[in-house]
Amino acid sequence: MFLRTRTRKTASRVEAAPDLTAALYAAIAWCVLSAASIVLSAVDDNGLSISRVLEPGTMGRIFTFGYMPRAWAVSAVAALVIAACAFLASRWSTLLLALWAGCIGILAPVVVGQILVGPNHDLGSDAGTLQTLGVGLLLAPLLIDALLGSAAAPQTDRHRLRLLVRIGVPAALVCELVLTWFKLQGEGALATSTAALEAVRLVVLIAIGTLLLLGRRELITGRRRAAIAALLLVFLGAGAAMTRIPPPQYFVPTSIPQVFMGYEVPVAPSAQVLLSTGRLNLLFTVIALAMIALYLAMVLALRRRGDRWPVPRTLLWIAGWLVVLIATNSGIGRYSAPDFGVHMAVHMSLGMLAPIFLVQGGIITLMLRWSAANPRTVGLHSWISQALSWPVMRTIYHPALVFVVFIGSYYGLYFSPLFGIMMRYHWAHQLMNLHFLIVGYLYYSLIIGVDRPPRPLPHIGRLGYILAAMPFHAFFGVAIISSSTILAETYYTYLDLPWADLAHSQQVAGSVAWAGGELPLVIAIIALGVQWSRQDDVEARRRDRHIDRGLDDEFDAYNEMLKKLSDRKGS
Repeated sequence: MFLRTRTRKTASRVEAAPDLTAALYAAIAWCVLSAASIVLSAVDDNGLSISRVLEPGTMGRIFTFGYMPRAWAVSAVAALVIAACAFLASRWSTLLLALWAGCIGILAPVVVGQILVGPNHDLGSDAGTLQTLGVGLLLAPLLIDALLGSAAAPQTDRHRLRLLVRIGVPAALVCELVLTWFKLQGEGALATSTAALEAVRLVVLIAIGTLLLLGRRELITGRRRAAIAALLLVFLGAGAAMTRIPPPQYFVPTSIPQVFMGYEVPVAPSAQVLLSTGRLNLLFTVIALAMIALYLAMVLALRRRGDRWPVPRTLLWIAGWLVVLIATNSGIGRYSAPDFGVHMAVHMSLGMLAPIFLVQGGIITLMLRWSAANPRTVGLHSWISQALSWPVMRTIYHPALVFVVFIGSYYGLYFSPLFGIMMRYHWAHQLMNLHFLIVGYLYYSLIIGVDRPPRPLPHIGRLGYILAAMPFHAFFGVAIISSSTILAETYYTYLDLPWADLAHSQQVAGSVAWAGGELPLVIAIIALGVQWSRQDDVEARRRDRHIDRGLDDEFDAYNEMLKKLSDRKGS
């Protein structure tokens, strides 16, 4: 649907089309199959018959203790949301909700599957996540376009389709290489069925890339489109077949830290260790580099067009993502899973420090300026403008909701069993990191953001917004320090690290939360003061120009009032 050519008359509304109908029926089929997979995965994982699983009480116990049944339940709900959006959609922005649900639905069974097990599963999980999203968002549109055939051909923007495929194929190939390295561990791994299927997937991706290179100046149509679509089906089929075969990494000796984190941490996190060691966080590295590259590409496009973009904004955007890279890839990121104090430093960096720089980069303003609106076809400019006025977006950016989520996330996560549960899984830990980064971005965008939010606050309101959060963060840090209960004690006990001191680590975490929560807010106050002063200067210069041109008689009226008062007193 997002690849369809739109005119201004059809920019905001969704019209009946073959692809929308196909999305509706595909979502219904997806929901039914996912619901069936809840039972079938329970049967498969536990070696029980279907009749036994359907006995009263049995399914509930299996659902509680099994990963895959719950994952398929999430997938079924996501498919139901997509079906509802496809059926009820009258505006294209409703499809954004369906797109978000689709990403969750396809990821749920993947992150709890084979990539969850084995040494280096942190890298395998990130590669699997990136590849699933890449194939689903970048390559699947070509497959759908080929299946719909001539019904969708006149309405599909071939240039966008070609761009997606040319980005998606190299990304999928790199991720597949990482997955191949991760799965084929141990002796005799190359002689397994998993190795053969991985070879098929690699050959398929190389073949697709070759077809694209041979016709790099041509649009993807006709036989070439059909050939690429057929190869994609083979790629997906080989991946489905691999889920039925225990991969070699299952049989590699694995330590307890590797079970939970994917790697070893033999020494305590001293300052020297944190500065001299690191661990690649593939997910956030790709996100950060992609966002920097996208930003710089748009800035260069503006410069070629003769349009200027402030250099400080570019530097602030890059600085924000450098903070993310350091927090997730350095020794701090490596020890964020086994040590609570270091973990808190990472979350303060992602949720409190990095967003301060990112929101001053003005990515939305840059995208609006870069994507000049086409009078015939709706481009990114119109889509962003419509998305900002979308009721759901206005709700997400509501200052009260953002404040509650920003503050409540810390209390709701760390003072509940949820923290200990999520720390056990790499995908859940990554989800925590992503959540704090997004929520922090929303919060600071309302205070010092360059982009105009759907519900802008006056400067005095922004100052109050900051001051209101400061006591909550201070109390949060004090509560952790004074707590007599070790947070996530079961998880840290499972790790059984010889250097671990859980009580001391929690004291450090509370101190970091206290200082790390207050200092960024002070920085935000300073930045807000600078912005406020600059706006007053701009407003004063604008008013002076109006007075000089005779467009504003406010000053003359004031002098006239003073003269009348003086004459009245004199008489």
